[in-house]
Parts: sequence; C-alpha cells; structure tokens
Amino acid sequence: MYDVIVIGGGVTGCAIARELSKFEGKGCVIEAGDDVCSGTSKANSAIIHAGFDATPGSNKARLNVRGNAMMDELAEKLDISFRRNGSLVVRTAEQPEEGLRQLLEKGRQNGVPGIRIVTGEELRAMEPNLADTVVEALYAPTGAIVCPFEMTIAFAENAYENGMEFRLETTVKEIEKEEGGYCVCVEKRAADQTVTTEELHTKAVVNAAGVYADVWNNRVSENKIHITARKGEYLLLDKVAGDHVQHTVFQLPGKMGKGVLVTQTVHGNLLVGPTAKDIDDKEGVNTTLEGLDYLPESAAVSVKNLPLRQVITSFAGLRAHEDGDDFVLGEATDAPNFYNAAGIESPGLSSAPAIGEEIAAEVAAKLGLQKKEEFKDTRKGVQHLAELSMEQRNELIRQNPAYGNIICRCEMISEGEILDAIHRPIGARSLDAVKRRTRAGMGRCQSGFCSPRVIDILNRECGIPMEQVRKNSGASNFIVGKNKEI
Repeated sequence: MYDVIVIGGGVTGCAIARELSKFEGKGCVIEAGDDVCSGTSKANSAIIHAGFDATPGSNKARLNVRGNAMMDELAEKLDISFRRNGSLVVRTAEQPEEGLRQLLEKGRQNGVPGIRIVTGEELRAMEPNLADTVVEALYAPTGAIVCPFEMTIAFAENAYENGMEFRLETTVKEIEKEEGGYCVCVEKRAADQTVTTEELHTKAVVNAAGVYADVWNNRVSENKIHITARKGEYLLLDKVAGDHVQHTVFQLPGKMGKGVLVTQTVHGNLLVGPTAKDIDDKEGVNTTLEGLDYLPESAAVSVKNLPLRQVITSFAGLRAHEDGDDFVLGEATDAPNFYNAAGIESPGLSSAPAIGEEIAAEVAAKLGLQKKEEFKDTRKGVQHLAELSMEQRNELIRQNPAYGNIICRCEMISEGEILDAIHRPIGARSLDAVKRRTRAGMGRCQSGFCSPRVIDILNRECGIPMEQVRKNSGASNFIVGKNKEI
C-alpha cells in the first residue's frame, strides 16, 4: 500500500514527487518511458517565462510567477544549468501598439518585476540582429533559460534519494476506486519486451500524465476534461550560431500560443520554434516538411539573418492543451484523494516547482503526512569535464582515468561522465537517457560517432545484451544480430 502514486515522470510529476518526499510516507512515480523526462518535458523551448502572458488571476499566471521566483535557489541546490538572460517580445511597425501595452499591463497585474518597453538605440544595443521592421519590445529581465532534462532529472534524483520510488517502463492500464483509495493496474515492460502485470494500491493518486491526463481524470470523475495534443516543431542550430541573439526573442502572442521564438540555450546552441498545430495522435512527435519550412519564414519576422546552414537537428514535442486554457489542479470534487495536475502546457516548465509545492502540500494535509525531520535538499549533477579548468581536468583524470577517454567528440564528453550517468540514482539504461544526463550525442554529428561506444559501455556496465541496448522505450534497438549469423 502506497500513500501516494504519481502518474507521470515529466517535470511536473517529478517536481511533485520531490515535494512529496519532504513528508513521511510511501510514494511512487509511475512512468511509461524508459526514463523520466521522456515526453513533453524533453521537447520544449527550455524557457523559464517571466509571467506576463497568462491571464491575470489564472493558475498559469499565479504559478508561473511563483515558479520563476523559485528557480535561482533550486538551480543552486540541485545543480541545474540555468541563466537569467531576459526576454523580449517584439512588435513590428505593421502591428498595433496596443498589443504590447496589453502584455505590459497583464505582466504588472501578475506581479512580474522590472518589465518595461524598450525602443530605439537601447533595443538595438540589446539585440543587433532584430529584424529591421521591429520598432519596440517588452523587456522582462526575469525571463530565463534552463536545461529541461537536468531540471526534471534533478527533481527525480533528489526525490529518489529522499525515499520516493520510481517505476520506469510501467504503463497505467486502469484505475479503480476501492475502499481507502485506489487500485492502479499497471504493465511493466522489460528490455526484452516481455510484459508483466501488477495491481498497486494507494491512498491517493496524483495525475500528472501529460497529454493522457484527461484519460485518467475521466476514468474516476464525472467532471470531464479534454486535452488536445498541440504539436510544436523546432530547429536546433550549432553552437557557432549561439550568439546570434542574447535574449529570448518572442513575437506578439496569438490564440495558439507565444509564436515562434529565437533563443540561446544554456549550452550555447540557438533554438528556433515552435510551430503550433493541434493533432489527434497523442504520440505524434514526428516532424513535418510543412512545419520545418514554416519556422525560418516566421522567425524572420523578429530576427534577421538567421544562420540556417548551422541547423544540426530538428525535433517535435507535444503540449497538453486543455479546453479551458488553464492548468487543471487539485482534488477532483467527486473523486476523493485523486489530484489533478492536468493541462500543463506553457508555462508548465516555469510553473513546475510551484505546482509541485502546491499539490504536495494539499495531498500531505489531506493524508495527515508529517514533515520529515531530515530532508536532503541538495543534489550534485554529472561533473562535466568541459566545464573544468585544465588543472581541474588533470586532477580528475588522475583520480579516475576514465575521464581521460573522450567518447563524444562534439560535446567533449568522457567515459567517466557516462559511467556517472549510468551508476547514479535512477541511472541511464538507454542512449537517450545517457544523452539527457551528459549531452553525449547532442552535438554536431548527432551521435554518429559516439553511439556505438555508448552501446558498448551500457553492455559492459549494465549487463544488457548488445541487441537489447535501445535508443529509448519500446523496440528501439540499434543492433538486430550478428552479421555472420544473419
């Protein structure tokens, strides 16, 4: 019997899990992917929004501003790559003035600090590569960028170290009310694709299932919600293009979101996107010719001379858009001890710390869980060789020669970093899981060189047969057999 089961190991579920691990009790996170951060949380704009766009009084507005304010302390304690680069929402000469002023007023009502409109020489000094038609911008100094992988993994690892259990590659198949709580029926898929079933019993359920959150709410509650998968496609440019803009450059928002942005990433790349298209397929993360053709054309409205020859990859992610256009949070009125964290689209990444804080406090109060006398609130991430001085690198290699063996040349990732990713809490068991923790495979060649070597390390360290080492979940094996046997 668990006190609480969290469905979903994305940034929201893991933030809730970390906050729940501050309380006495037995908790578990169920994640269908082979790793945390396998869904929406791994494919987004990596932005910590300032909070000027959300409707005043909404959950999005309230929790965005609170989550933004929490990030400096969290980034320090949990060793998350994070930088306050500031954001600009630009207006072109063809667009009406009132659009930017409305955003400014919304931001002030939401309590966003320091926002103001900039024009002329000041604006051009801030961003020389803004399109020539841009005449002014709303500047928000608290806007920031983050590594969403590190953020999610940091929450998860810290929760795990404080007693939270994680069940990966485990899919919820049914939820049924029972005396004292809920029965959660799950399927566990092994690396060889064999499936086992199990019934888990819990006093409370937290529904942080992303695009599937409506499925589980509607299974236990008559207060139905409907979530649409809103696809966003992106272009990622090489680090040589990373200085093209310094701030996150937005366009005036429309009914489908904040439009195509151009921003640095915390690791020095340039990111362009997303598109916004509602689709029926909750697994539809394929890129399209239509979407990728649209991005450069749309981005040129705000930023000129984009170095598109430096594109190294494209990707797509899904946002969980709820019909009410706000986060659906808290206990379902007709399903006691069933808590929603649903419809978590933008600014969900920014709001996740505050959502975790709020939901965990509500669950703990309802169940009568007491705060732990001892809670470890810090976590150290993978030590990246490229971030060290030459003296520090040499000392690390003297202590562990594996740090002197470079596996990923593009990102200069050593064997020591990959070993750390494998053997740390909730260790990596696939190439994508290694990539999210170390960046091995995220560089210019997109794992063309390093993937066979990472497969070999996973085989050696984890005992996974070479044919069963996968890119991520499901049947994503790289190796199908030996040449001579085939």
